Order: sequence, then C-alpha cells, then structure tokens
Amino acid sequence: MKTRLQTSLGQHLVLTPQLQQAIKLLQMSSTELELEIAQAVESNPLLDWAEGDDAAAAGEHDGGADNEAPPAADATDGNGDDWAPAELDWSSGGSSGSFDDDEDTGSAAERVAETETLADHLLWQLHLSHLSMRDRSIGAALIDALEDDGYLRESLDTIAETLLPAIHAGEDEILTVLHQIQRFDPVGVAARTLGECLQLQLAVLPADTPGQALARQIAAGPLERLPRSGVSGIAQELKQPLAEVETAVALLRSLDPRPGTQIAPLSQDTYVVPDVVVWRQGGVWRAALAAHAGPKVMIHRGYEQMIRRCGDADAGYLRSQLQEARWLLKGLQARGETLLRVVRCLIQQQAGFLEFGEQALRPLTLREIAGELGLHESTVSRAIARKHVRTPRGTLPLRAFFASGIDTDGGGEASSTAIQAMIRRLIDDENPRKPLSDAKLADLLKTSGIPVARRTVAKYREAMNISASHERVRIA
Repeated sequence: MKTRLQTSLGQHLVLTPQLQQAIKLLQMSSTELELEIAQAVESNPLLDWAEGDDAAAAGEHDGGADNEAPPAADATDGNGDDWAPAELDWSSGGSSGSFDDDEDTGSAAERVAETETLADHLLWQLHLSHLSMRDRSIGAALIDALEDDGYLRESLDTIAETLLPAIHAGEDEILTVLHQIQRFDPVGVAARTLGECLQLQLAVLPADTPGQALARQIAAGPLERLPRSGVSGIAQELKQPLAEVETAVALLRSLDPRPGTQIAPLSQDTYVVPDVVVWRQGGVWRAALAAHAGPKVMIHRGYEQMIRRCGDADAGYLRSQLQEARWLLKGLQARGETLLRVVRCLIQQQAGFLEFGEQALRPLTLREIAGELGLHESTVSRAIARKHVRTPRGTLPLRAFFASGIDTDGGGEASSTAIQAMIRRLIDDENPRKPLSDAKLADLLKTSGIPVARRTVAKYREAMNISASHERVRIA
C-alpha cells in the first residue's frame, strides 16, 4: 500500500515541510545523503546511529517491505544463467533485504563519481526529448546561457546571435524552445524573473492546492511590492481577504527561488557508492537497495521516553525534535521506495541491455517511466540523479538506462546509444589500412535496417572521441 508521502512524491505535490525534505532526500546521491544524515544526527538528540540488530531493523525503512533479498553468492536456478558473482559479498538479506557490497570492491578509478552540473542535467533531458535537431541546438544555446542559480538573464536577441550563422531563429521560435526547457527538472529552471520561476513551480501543483490561484496572481503582478507593502498591503491591492493572501504568500515562500542550486557539482574526489544492486534469478532480473546506500538511523528511545518526565518547556523542545526525526525516517523510507520502483521499471524495460550490452539498449525517456509508474517526470529525474546501480556489467549510473532513438526500417526504434555501440564495433573491425568513412559507416548501418545520415554518424563518432577515417589510417 502506498503511503501518503510516497504518493505525494508523484503527481500530487503538497509542499508541506516534510514533503520538501522528502523531495530533497530523493535527489541526493549516497554521499550527499550520508552527510545530510550525519548533520541531522549531530543536531537532533532524538536521532541516533543504528548498530547491530538496530541497524537491521532500521533497514526496513529504506525500501519498505517490498525490498527483496539478493541470493547467496553460489545461488543458481540450475540453468547456469543466474548472476551472483562469488567475489562479491552478498548478504543473506536479513530483515533489511539489502545488498552488502564490500567497499574495497572494484578499482579506485572505477569508483570515482562523474561530476554533473546543472547544464549536464538539462542537456541530458534535452537529448531525451522529442524536439527536432534544430530545436535541440536552440535548447543547447539556452542551457549554455543559464546561470548557476538556474535563471536566464541573457536576452533572447543575444541567444539568437550566438546561434548565427548556423541557425537563423526568431524570438518566437527561441521562446517556444525555452518553454520546453522550463518543463525540465528542476522545476522552475530557465526562468527570466523570480515571478516566472515561482509561477512555473505553482503550475505543477494540483488545482486544489490551498492558495494556488491567488499565489499565481501575486507572482504575476505584485510580488515585487510584497516586501514593501506587506501581506496586508497586497490584500488591499487585490481586494482579497487577509487570511487567503496569507495562505498564498505562505505557499510562495515554500517554493525554491533558486532551483538551479539543487544540482550542485560533486567534488572531483567523490567516490561512487551503488544505491541499488541488480541480479538475475530464475531468468528474471531483480533489484534491491544496497546496504551501503545510506547510513542507518533510528529514534533515540531514551530521549523519547524522557518526554513524559520533562517539564513543559523541555517536553515541547523534545516533541519538536521527535517530529523532525520522524519526518526524516519517513523521507528516507519514501526515497528508498521510489528509487526501487524506478529501478525495477528500468530493468524490466531494459532487460536486453543487461543481457547483451549497449547495442541492445532500446529508446527510453523519462516520460515513459513516469507514465508507467504514475509519477511526475521531475520525480523520476530526481530519483535517478547521481544514483548508481551495481549490475553484471559493472557499476552504472541510472542515466545509462535512458536513450533517445530513431526510427528503423523495420518499424521499430533504435537508441542512439545502441547506434554508437554499432559504430564502435564496425570501426574496431575495420581494415586499419582502409578505415571506414562516415558515408561507408552510414551505408553499413542502413543495410542493418538503421537509416542514419552521414552527418549523424559523424556526430556520434565525435561524441565517442573517435577520429575521422583519414586520421585512423595505420600500417598493420
């Protein structure tokens, strides 16, 4: 059964303090989550680290009862097709049902996290969109012009000049692409003013959110006068009841005025900690949260019992800290449940990728996963941001399971990642004395039922840092 908090992480967002915390936790990487929890334990006496049996009990909150235990290292279904490598330390599951991955597994180079900036995050969503190549070029120019806080402070005329001479785009065309980018995660990005930023965030809330309509009216007009006029002054200006304006202003203050800062680049020396492990059992791909995906915390029972014996002042403080501790635990549970739902949907959609590699990666977008799970696209984007999964093909970012695609002659689609893998394989097998030109590569792909233009092959080749054919000539 879905909890109210888990449901709120989907399409029906109500910005209560605990939900804001849950959204924040969902977007964090394992490393960021560890720091966040450490700070919470240090500042809240009602929180304590869970150890031994307590840690196993606390693990139940990470993924809920739906989290399953991976098999032992020698598990097999008798057909020899299960994946449970002996060199890895699989936990027996226990009550947490999570994967215990030795911290020393894998080389240091393989465990270094890739840095992801706001531009990287937005460009990834842009390339998964259904926009044309022309619109993607315009979108890339807009994203490049964004500042670190997510705002677009360059004029559209300036953006048009940066596109010349390759693309001659008018203001209306650029504005149309801008509106598409403003629908990306984080919500509110690519706004030109604070009012527009808040309106974008208000637009994704359900229509029955208290104060939403009035909040949109304030954001579109008298927002700049709010500090000077105060709530009462805005109420008089709009001829609205003071209580309703106070509700609308409280809603506005719960929004993020600088959404771009949600995607802050990780430091260069940050190591990857897999959040989920994927294995195959009985011919079926399964997933469970990794035991080291986040530290285990629990409510300090001693302080909790102390509330009944304290005076009113101390008891009030401890109750507020207890409420915050419960919010954190619920947020961690919601994070685990949402992440696990997304990963299980991904491995179902991309089973061929897990079996055969990049050449079997099918086109898949955030919208498809969001629609199948009944979540908002921004929720799926947050769930996979900076998350990694341990698979038989190594530790991969969850972003690797997504790809844009093109139509094939057979009536299906081939992902851009699969096409790149095919190009790389053709180049690896080419005659070193007569390397394949981009035109020849395009012809070979067409014979495989994938009609791509020469310039598309060149774009994919350059994206893989492969030199042109005249630079690849070598004496065998």
